[in-house]
Amino acid sequence: MNSIKNVPARVLSRRPGHSLEAEREQFDKTQAISISKAINTQEAPVKEKHARRIILGTHHEKGAFTFWSYAIGLPLPSSSILSWKFCHVLHKVLRDGHPNVLHDCQRYRSNIREIGELWGHLHDRYGQLVNVYTKLLLTKISFHLKHPQFPAGLEVTDEVLEKAAGTDINDIFQLTVEMFDYMDCELKLSESVFRQLNTAIAVSQMSSGQCRLAPLIQVIQDCSHLYHYTVKLMFRLHSCLPADTLQGHRDRFHEQFHSLRNFFRRASDMLYFKRLIQIPRLPEGPPNFLRASALAEHIKPVVVIPEEAPEDEEPENLIEISTGPPAGEPAVVADLFDQTFGPPNGSMKDDRDLQIETLKREVETLRAELEKIKLEAQRYVSQLKGQVNALEAELEEQRKQKQKALVDNEQLRHELAQLRAAQLEGERNQGLREEAEKKASVTEARYTKLKEQHSKLIATHAELLRKNADTAKQLTAKQQNQEEVARVKEQLVFQMEQVKRESEMKLEEQSDQLEKLRRELEAKSGELVRVQQDLSRTEQSGSELSSRLDVLSAEKEALSSAVRQQEADLQAAQSLVQEKEAALSQEQQRHSQERAELQGRLADKESREQGLQQRLLDEQFEVLRRSAAEAERILQDAVGKLDDPLHLRCTSSPDYLVSRAQVALDAVSALETGHAQYLTSRSDASALVAALTQFSHLAADTIINGSATSHLAPTDPADRLIDACRECGARALELVGQLQERQAVQQAQPDRVRSPLQAILQLGQELKPKSLDVRQEELGALVDKEMAATSSAIEEAVRRIEDMMNQARHASSGVKLEVNERILKSCTDLMKAIRLLVTTSTSLQKEIVESGRGAATQQEFYAKNSRWTEGLISASKAVGWGATQLVESADKVVLHTGKYEELIVCSHEIAASTAQLVAASKVKANKDSRHLSRLQECSRTVNVMAANVVASTKSGQEQIEDRDTMDFSGMSLIKLKKQEMETQVRVLELEKTLEAERVRLGELRKQHYALAVGVGTPGEEEPGQPGTAPHSGTSRKPPLAQKPSVVPRQDHQLDKKDGVCPTQLMNS
Repeated sequence: MNSIKNVPARVLSRRPGHSLEAEREQFDKTQAISISKAINTQEAPVKEKHARRIILGTHHEKGAFTFWSYAIGLPLPSSSILSWKFCHVLHKVLRDGHPNVLHDCQRYRSNIREIGELWGHLHDRYGQLVNVYTKLLLTKISFHLKHPQFPAGLEVTDEVLEKAAGTDINDIFQLTVEMFDYMDCELKLSESVFRQLNTAIAVSQMSSGQCRLAPLIQVIQDCSHLYHYTVKLMFRLHSCLPADTLQGHRDRFHEQFHSLRNFFRRASDMLYFKRLIQIPRLPEGPPNFLRASALAEHIKPVVVIPEEAPEDEEPENLIEISTGPPAGEPAVVADLFDQTFGPPNGSMKDDRDLQIETLKREVETLRAELEKIKLEAQRYVSQLKGQVNALEAELEEQRKQKQKALVDNEQLRHELAQLRAAQLEGERNQGLREEAEKKASVTEARYTKLKEQHSKLIATHAELLRKNADTAKQLTAKQQNQEEVARVKEQLVFQMEQVKRESEMKLEEQSDQLEKLRRELEAKSGELVRVQQDLSRTEQSGSELSSRLDVLSAEKEALSSAVRQQEADLQAAQSLVQEKEAALSQEQQRHSQERAELQGRLADKESREQGLQQRLLDEQFEVLRRSAAEAERILQDAVGKLDDPLHLRCTSSPDYLVSRAQVALDAVSALETGHAQYLTSRSDASALVAALTQFSHLAADTIINGSATSHLAPTDPADRLIDACRECGARALELVGQLQERQAVQQAQPDRVRSPLQAILQLGQELKPKSLDVRQEELGALVDKEMAATSSAIEEAVRRIEDMMNQARHASSGVKLEVNERILKSCTDLMKAIRLLVTTSTSLQKEIVESGRGAATQQEFYAKNSRWTEGLISASKAVGWGATQLVESADKVVLHTGKYEELIVCSHEIAASTAQLVAASKVKANKDSRHLSRLQECSRTVNVMAANVVASTKSGQEQIEDRDTMDFSGMSLIKLKKQEMETQVRVLELEKTLEAERVRLGELRKQHYALAVGVGTPGEEEPGQPGTAPHSGTSRKPPLAQKPSVVPRQDHQLDKKDGVCPTQLMNS
């Protein structure tokens, strides 16, 4: 019989295990899989089944330790989508998880805050949402930790709410403020999500849109409860405090009410929410807290989550009851094992094993049925909860109607009492009393009916409560069945352990018997050996004695030779030890000498390093001193320009001065940082030198431009600007002087230069054109409006020319028809070329705005470049006006009511206007832009088409006008002389008229230029006149584009070579 003391591991692995370690390992594995599937970088909403498993895991372990142990290792800073889905899952865990989750999350507040701050500093769409979401989660955790009466799901009864608020009015006031803050965080998250999404239906059905919209389900659930609680608390506050004290609370509630109502309305219109949540409808207006009876009209918003369709889940065994051998393991191994060692109990599989396996299968079946029963019970309970919520809402509405009826009944009773009292005064009130009695009877009948309905509702509610109690009893019975199954399982485990102990005891008994027989056999064999040894011992005693003597003699000789050999080895070892000691003493002397030499070298090296360090400090300070000296020369030169008479002719714009002053202020901040770094480590002055160099140039530039700006400013602002520039120069020179002295570097204060620079900046802001402040917000829309008006005016001109061509074909013929068609065709070509130029200019303008605005909006870009924007508007108006005038002139020429010269002048004017539009568009365009090259080609085409109009007009004029041949045959000499003198008089008169018209034309152009410059000059625009007006379709010519504000050059003005600085143009 084979006996096995140590069972192989392969046999132990075949036995079913139920240890807590395996169960915990399986739980951790399931939670890790669910967390990795729920929180990933895919732009899709979190699946409900994964979130449900995580929530069930928190209830299983009564906390969120496992969830945070895996969540803390997620790479949240690497992906904004991953952080967004983490916040969503955390929100669901806080709402529906175990109550201890709140305390576990409190320990990780810093991690949540760091994730929000990290993504808040980055320009990422999901990152901004993560920043808002983390603030909401932190507010939620703080609120529920401070008020443990409110669970994380925010679902409490009115009695719990009153108990949490307490009786102290200060506590109620503070609780209301905290709920307002809570609601603000919820609404801010919803507004941020809707701001990033288009509210179209298609967007809510895309995975990217659903990924952003999914967390709003929890927001809707929170907001419905918070709205109800704030209404209750506000009515309670108004019952204890005067209305004026709570005005701020009412304003804040009204703002939140409109935001929440808008949020619910937009969410209910989306298909994504319609299948996931039933969103309540808020009333049209907020409750009137000044009327106490309005509380009866308040309806609690109830959010209903529809029954979810069962999802196809992967079957997962949380606890393995039995594990079979691997699929790939051949069956021959088990057979060989059984053949070698025999069965585990010495026989084949008995009835107990079969019974155990049968019980295992029954336990698994019962467990599956129990899970199904649990799911059905949960589904039934959720349905009953939904019905109870609906009936409670209906009951609340009936209760409000009852209260309203009671109020009406009290009023009617009061009226009836008054009528009965008035009955004593006379019979004249008899009719009124009867009418009041009728009303009272009707009211009492209504009250009776309402009372009956109320009793019916109470009965229905009681029936539902009984059903709920029956369901709870069924659930309790099922739980008892589950406990009974657990007890059966424990009994089976106990029986298995008992069978195992019995088999082990039998095995030990058999092994003891075998050991006993083995010991008896060994005793018998020992006695037999002893008898045989006694017989042979007497025979061999003589021979052993003789052999022993021989062996002893041989051992004696060997020992004597070994002693001699050891003595020789001992002497050799002693001599070797003496040699080693001598060598060791010499080595020690050599090491001591080398140590002294190395210490001397180290001292020399330290002294050299100190010298080099001092030299480095001296060199760094020398670099700083020279930089400060150079900065001092630059600033002195700039300050000297304030009193330089040659600088009086230099001018600058307030806009440019503001930009220079702002950059100089930024340089002051960099200078402060560099100064602090130099004081910390004086071995590196690179940052301070770079900041000082930049500051000196920018400060000098600001002083020079401030002086140049004061030359065009009024007297008082100019004097204040000059004083600010002098103060800035004086403080800057004082600062650089301190930086040149080693002892004064510590006392240097770069911040003292900031105040005069801020004064210069403020004065520059005051000197900017006042008209621009009013129209900056309108400039962006006005540009698009004027370009669109110009395009429509050109299209209208093309249409009118086509109509005129059709009319000319019907009204004229011959040479006139040919001339009219040629003129109108050339005008049509010119209009088409202008339309193409306007379209190309619009595309170039959009390209300029997109490339130059950066992170700013389009309106901010137009406001920043207001002068360029006004140039575009004026040029666009001029093109539209020129097109209208050209059409009117062509119409007059075709109808023979106008002059050909008007058409020629209009052609020249529209060519000049298009050139102005091209120049205005070209100012800020990139020279390598494709739209710019197309715009230049269109401009050349417009010039060619305008020349064609002029040529066709002149040729038509020559064909139409009759040139009479001069006949001098019948004239005498005196008559010819008389006509010659008359003709000379006519020529002189025409020359004089021409000269007068040219002078008038020059004056008109000067006045036009002066008006255009006056529009951009600060303080000269009349307050009653708007800066710009939309195109009205009239023939009045708009003002020209904004010209640079340059002082007119006089004859005695010095040239650039005379030392005068170049004039700074006032172009934005």
